[in-house]
Amino acid sequence: MTQEPSSHMKFANSLTVATGLIAVLLTVFQIWQGITAELSATVFRPAHLSWVLILVFLAFPLTRAETASAAKYITLRCLDIMLIILTCWAASRIITFDYDDIGFLLDGLQPQDQYAGLLLLLLLLEATRRAVGMVMVFIAVIFLVYALFGNVLPDAIASKGFSLEEMVRFHIYSTNGVFGAPLAIAAGVVFIFVLFGAFLQVSGAGQFFIDCAFAIAGKSRGGPAKASVLASAALGSISGSAIANTVTTGSLTIPMMKKLGYKAEQAAGIEAAASTGGQIMPPVMGAGAFVMAQFTGIPYSEIILVSIAPAILYFACTLLYVHLMACKLNLQGMSETEKISGILKQGWHFLLPLVMITVLLIMSYSPILVGIAGCAAILIAAVTRKRSQISLRLVFEGMKEGAILALPISIACATAGIVVGVVGQTGIGLQFTQFLTSLSGGHLWSALLFIAIAAVILGMGLPVTAAYIVLSVMAVPALMDLGIPMLTAHMIVFWLSQTSNVTPPIALAAFAGAGIANASPMRSAVQAFKLAQGFFLIPAMMAFSGLIWTQTETPLEFIESTIACIALIVAFAGGIEGYLFRPMSGIYRLIFLLLAAITLLFPHPYRLAGILCIALLILFEWKRNRQKNTRLQAS
Repeated sequence: MTQEPSSHMKFANSLTVATGLIAVLLTVFQIWQGITAELSATVFRPAHLSWVLILVFLAFPLTRAETASAAKYITLRCLDIMLIILTCWAASRIITFDYDDIGFLLDGLQPQDQYAGLLLLLLLLEATRRAVGMVMVFIAVIFLVYALFGNVLPDAIASKGFSLEEMVRFHIYSTNGVFGAPLAIAAGVVFIFVLFGAFLQVSGAGQFFIDCAFAIAGKSRGGPAKASVLASAALGSISGSAIANTVTTGSLTIPMMKKLGYKAEQAAGIEAAASTGGQIMPPVMGAGAFVMAQFTGIPYSEIILVSIAPAILYFACTLLYVHLMACKLNLQGMSETEKISGILKQGWHFLLPLVMITVLLIMSYSPILVGIAGCAAILIAAVTRKRSQISLRLVFEGMKEGAILALPISIACATAGIVVGVVGQTGIGLQFTQFLTSLSGGHLWSALLFIAIAAVILGMGLPVTAAYIVLSVMAVPALMDLGIPMLTAHMIVFWLSQTSNVTPPIALAAFAGAGIANASPMRSAVQAFKLAQGFFLIPAMMAFSGLIWTQTETPLEFIESTIACIALIVAFAGGIEGYLFRPMSGIYRLIFLLLAAITLLFPHPYRLAGILCIALLILFEWKRNRQKNTRLQAS
């Protein structure tokens, strides 16, 4: 006899249904706005944020029915509902606000409008605490306090000091602050591409990419680990989250890596490093690249094109580490894998939406319309093939999942807008630029070191996109003052912002992989950090060479920079792993690392000499290993 659900469980179930319905309606609203562009920025952005806040208060409750008593659960959920009501009131005041009202232009905000703006700020900070974490809240509050009381601080960091009315007017009743560029990108193109990724998952495309990766790399040395890297490169670009990608692909690849012979920490680290790399892989590159296009004014198509070579180099670096690990452990590949031709025959239609959005983005079509077209193409491709037909229920599930996955991104971007707004309002960005330039002594290498440290620290509590936004408004001007072109400076900061997912002591992607692998989280983070060396080496090469191919570099300079980067990756991999074609002694490892530093830090023609030395060392190691194998065979 089945037990009748308790009253608070019924209440919880009804809220779950309401959450799904509101999420689907948000998706419909976003698609409608993307197609029609009917609403102005001063209406659409507050409407989007209020919708997101409502969903956060429903999907990220103060307590859950399974872990709380009935009375406590109902009380706290009623508090959530009260917050939703307050959100609706504040949003209605902001959405209907008359920006041309003579009273506003002459005297500023009326008390009710000021209360509504202040309330929305507080509601946003609470939603940020639930969906993103306290660190983001702390950073936003620090910047707000600085803007309010900057006039009482020492002259070196002082600002004018703004009234509460001026703060609310700037951050809420304008397209700066909360409703600035970061939220504009999150509410527009990022939401649509997160939805695109959700549709790919529910249609079965995710499994198709994983199967292809195993078919391509499964039989090679360390096959499952290499398949993990390839699958994560394909899926991570679209999923928008390194952690989600780690969990999705890692649930399959990590057990297979352990079965093959990789240690649990190595398996978790490989998956984390590969999944994090998906965020820098075109065509989608997570959310940060769209923000970069907005900040720089450079077409997204150009950002895609200059990102291809560095992204390939990153995954080549990760694959090299994986291969050297397999050789050291004497691991072989999988004995049997499905043929790639058979997998493509069954799922080739999943490639069409990806090819379509790549071509359209390169042709500079509107990213929002491209994303909507991609969503439609997935559904059309799925229903036209009998093996992958999806039901209407799965379509709605994809719409709901897309909205839920977009919540932390929109909340983080809205809160990051506070930081960007305060930097612009107070001028602290210029002071930080001068401070960083002074601290680095005018040396590019030391400025890069300080920015990398700041990226790791920020990333401990911020999502990647938020970390990039905060760091870019502070650090990019400093890099430009040191002679780095604007696009290259943004790309360096964008890459360094990814590192927090794999850098101890808080490496969230590595910790997610460790949970699947039943491994030590900190040891997994150390392995992930080692495997993700490309996140540090490649930005350094961007700074010291022409690896970002812009109009200022010739094709020959780009080719030289690419070869130098390959030499750098091989030298670091061999030096750190202590293995190339065979185990290397400590002196050889030190020589490799020193030559790598020379290759990195010195310009042409010294860089060519470093490349030649590394090439000769590799040839020497290969020849010695061949001679050793010949002697073993002869004996």
